[in-house]
Amino acid sequence: MTDPVFHWFLPTGGDDRAVGAGSHGGIIGARDVTLPHSATHREPSLEYLGDIVRAADRLGYAGVLTPTGVHCEDAWLTTAALIAQTRRLKFLVAFRPGLIAPVLAAQMAATFQRLSAGRLLLNVVIGSSAAEQRGYGDLLDHDARYERAGEFLDVVRAAWRGERFDHTGPHYTVEGGLLREPPQIIPTVYLGGSSPAAVRLAARHADVYLTWGEPVEQVAEKIAKVRAEADAHGRSLRFGIRLHVITRDTADRAWDDAERLIAGLDDETVRQRQESLRALESEGQRRMLDLHGGSRDRLVVAPNLWAGIGLVRGGAGTALVGSHTEVAARIEEYRAAGISEFILSGYPHLEEAYAFAEGVLGRPS
Repeated sequence: MTDPVFHWFLPTGGDDRAVGAGSHGGIIGARDVTLPHSATHREPSLEYLGDIVRAADRLGYAGVLTPTGVHCEDAWLTTAALIAQTRRLKFLVAFRPGLIAPVLAAQMAATFQRLSAGRLLLNVVIGSSAAEQRGYGDLLDHDARYERAGEFLDVVRAAWRGERFDHTGPHYTVEGGLLREPPQIIPTVYLGGSSPAAVRLAARHADVYLTWGEPVEQVAEKIAKVRAEADAHGRSLRFGIRLHVITRDTADRAWDDAERLIAGLDDETVRQRQESLRALESEGQRRMLDLHGGSRDRLVVAPNLWAGIGLVRGGAGTALVGSHTEVAARIEEYRAAGISEFILSGYPHLEEAYAFAEGVLGRPS
C-alpha cells in the first residue's frame, strides 16, 4: 500500500466547541438559515481561517477541504485569499458545476494553479438539496444534475488542453473555447456520492472517489462497486474518506469529549434536524442517517466509529473516537479496504488539527 494522505477541513461556515443547530454544517437542509450560534461560536474570519491553514501547513497536512453551499463562505474567494498565508498546503475547493460556466471554471482553476504554484484540488459537488439548488437558480432534478456535471467536466478538460475547441451538448454550447494559458498541472478531481448516478459519474471523471465515514465493511462494498464501474471505462481511481476525529491520550477522555460535544442538544432540535436532513435528495445523507436513526442509543455504529455529530450536522456525520492508538488502528482498517486519502476535521478545528497530527501522526508542532 502507498502511504496515506491526510487532509484537514476549513470551517468556512464557522467553528465551535460543541455541535448544535447553528454549527458549521448544521443548517444543511434547514428551512431557516439564521439559526442561533452558541456562546463559543467562532466566526469564519480571514484571521481565524488563516490560523487553521497555517497550522495545517506546519503540521504536514496535504491539503484542506473547503465546502460549498449557502451555509458557508464562497470557497474560491476564501481559498484564494489564503494562498499567500501557506507554503505547501493544497486547497481542495468544493464547487457546484451547475452554478458556473465550464470554460470559466477551467479559467479560474488555471489562474489558481498559477497563483498557488500548483496547489489546487477540485471537489465536484452536485448538490444534495433541490430546494437549495433552486435558490441558486438551478432547476434540474437529481439525476439531470449528474448528467450535466459529466458534460461540464468534459468541457473543462477540453479547455485545459489549451487548444481552441467547439462543444455542442444538451446543457452547454461552446464556440471557439480557448484558455489564454492552460494549467501546467491539471488539478486532481475529487467526487463523491452513493447514488447510481454518482457512481457512474465518478467512474468516468473522478481521480479520487470520496465516501463519508461509514463502517469499514460498507466502505469496502462501495469501493468495489465504484472500482468495477471505473474498470468498465478503462480507468483506475484512488479512494478517500471524509471523517471527523476525536483522538486523545486515553479512550475514556476521548469518549467523554465526544459526549460533551453533543451535551447541549435537546431532543426537539435533534428531531427537527433529522426531519430536515431526511428531506434531502442525497443517497449518501440517507446512509449517514440510517446508521443511527436519530437515536442517542445507537451512536456507536462500529468500533470507535461514533455518529453523534450526524444528529444535527448535514454531510459528514461520523467521527473516529478513541485513544491515539485506537484511531490509528481504525485508519489502518480503512486503508486495508482501499482508502488512501483521509479528509479529517474536528470541533474546534484548530485544536483538533493539532490533536490528530501530534497524537496519531506523531508530527511535532
